[in-house]
Amino acid sequence: MNPAAPDPEAESSLMEHLLELRSRLMRALAGLVVVLLALLPFANRLYAWLASPLLEKLPPGGQLIAVEVASPFFTPIKLAFFVALLASAPWLLYQAWAFVAPGLYQREKRLAVPLLVSAVGLFYAGCAFAFFVVLPSVFGFLTPIKPEGVAMMTDINAYLDFVLVIFLAFGASFELPVALVILVLLGWVTPDQLRAGRGYAIVGIFVLAAIITPPDVVSQLLLAVPMCLLYEAGILAARMIDRRRAD
Repeated sequence: MNPAAPDPEAESSLMEHLLELRSRLMRALAGLVVVLLALLPFANRLYAWLASPLLEKLPPGGQLIAVEVASPFFTPIKLAFFVALLASAPWLLYQAWAFVAPGLYQREKRLAVPLLVSAVGLFYAGCAFAFFVVLPSVFGFLTPIKPEGVAMMTDINAYLDFVLVIFLAFGASFELPVALVILVLLGWVTPDQLRAGRGYAIVGIFVLAAIITPPDVVSQLLLAVPMCLLYEAGILAARMIDRRRAD
């Protein structure tokens, strides 16, 4: 028995999808590069702005240092890339959405768009909360308790890595309401189950906060308390969507 001949229509459709994927990837990369090139001339200013929460808490004469020879050059560029990635996130997500959307039903599109917008907004909110609230509080707590005779002189690359971890931790943690809504939409849990498991969730949140934040009570509370509030917000949002889906 002869093997079935390849379907020309299926091959053509696959080729079209691959070309569309390539086009979307190139557009996404081009947008990221444009934003990065626009930010590179301001890389040093960006780093000075990022370092301000620590520098404001250091004693007079305190400063950051560069341990490695190339750190003063590469560290601001690394920061500029991270800022460019954050700034171009809506464009990158739009390209991903434009590729996936044609294969979705209208109802799925109506649900996906608010979730994507909420996810981006919450991530930005988490980063802003980390910069304007968490970092000043953490450095205000840590810098006065250093041992006598010890000068606090932090390497610029180590400081950047520390801040980026904080940003990612808080940005990802603020996605909790979106995660809860998705779990309800998938049918894995119900809003009533989320409410009944509130106590376990709070314990888990505090344990998670203790793991992913610096070893101080201030940063742990500043992550755990907003996450508890976001958990309640996620329950409310999931309940509203569940009611709309039932109508």
